[in-house]
Amino acid sequence: MCRLFGLSAAPRRVRATFWLLEAPDSLAQQSRREPDGTGLGIFAEDGAPEVDKQPLAAYQDQQFAQAARQRESTTFLAHIRYASTGGVDPRNTHPFEQQGRLFAHNGVIDDLPALEAELGDHRCLVAGDTDSERFFALITKHIDANGGDVGAAIATAARWVADTLPVYAINLILTTPTELWALRYPDTHDLFVLQRPAGGPHGRRHLEHASAAGRIRARSGDLSSHPAVVVASERMDEDPGWQALRPGELLHVDSHLACTRQIVIERPPRHPLSLAQLSSHAAASQSGT
Repeated sequence: MCRLFGLSAAPRRVRATFWLLEAPDSLAQQSRREPDGTGLGIFAEDGAPEVDKQPLAAYQDQQFAQAARQRESTTFLAHIRYASTGGVDPRNTHPFEQQGRLFAHNGVIDDLPALEAELGDHRCLVAGDTDSERFFALITKHIDANGGDVGAAIATAARWVADTLPVYAINLILTTPTELWALRYPDTHDLFVLQRPAGGPHGRRHLEHASAAGRIRARSGDLSSHPAVVVASERMDEDPGWQALRPGELLHVDSHLACTRQIVIERPPRHPLSLAQLSSHAAASQSGT
């Protein structure tokens, strides 16, 4: 399953180090397949998005992905891709950037021709082959139409997909230089949020988060003295503050780390997909390992 990790320390810029693909260990080796790509998105001091991503098509790429990446930003977005649609290519590797925003997704949306038709002129934003980038373009279309309300656009786009297209999951994280949004839908995959005080639950501790599957690890000494909000597809440490988003729940983290949560989709998908209905490639990408 694709791994999502988002972090906001807004309005402060903090330094963090990411290992997006740790060397295999006994647990990671149980995975049904190796990742198809890694990506890390941040924002420069002037607010410009910067994305460092790599498809993993060879052993040399795996070594590159295991290297430590030290970055400074207000918000961070990391993604480990297990491809469901689209080949192993930089164009299909998350995060995606559109109009200064960054986006990563875990799930499967089917009937891409219908989704493309709904995009209209916003089809020009799509460079690759994935359902994820097309769904991001649909969100961008609604942001443009509603005057810039990102949360409302996510809700509108997700409701349209849930009512119209075959859906397995559309878990997502979207970031700007100062804000973060996350949606879990439906109940297929987990998505967790942690509102971390400065120093963590015991105080004066740096952030040290690691995926149980040995895929994403993040460390920040700056967060020993600054608060942060973290969103991830699994609990990343033993902090008791982790909370699961409910199916259909949209999280918004504003520019001063205030969190609001609301159910924006109250019904299950009209055309739900099961693992058995997915192609073998897509089904492998959505497994829990």
